[in-house]
Amino acid sequence: MARIELAPEVATDLDRILEHLAQHEAANVPSRIREIIEAIGVLAQNPLIGRPALAGKRELVIGRRAHGYLALYRYIAEIDTVFVLALRSQREAGYARG
Repeated sequence: MARIELAPEVATDLDRILEHLAQHEAANVPSRIREIIEAIGVLAQNPLIGRPALAGKRELVIGRRAHGYLALYRYIAEIDTVFVLALRSQREAGYARG
């Protein structure tokens, strides 16, 4: 089972997502955040489940439509570790840090 490491910037991404949900008075905010966290947890058993992205990274699709998010990550097989680098809504144009 792979280890999962979250980049410190992921906390900022979660704060941004929470702020957006609160601003738009979204329903079931705790369950939406739980869905993101549980989806990231799946990477421990299936680190290559995400679709290939640029520069050896991968994207995990979480949820769908208005409830859809993407987790950008890199899996390093030699140390069996998933590094989650960023989170964003599927509707955002790109990741906050390029």
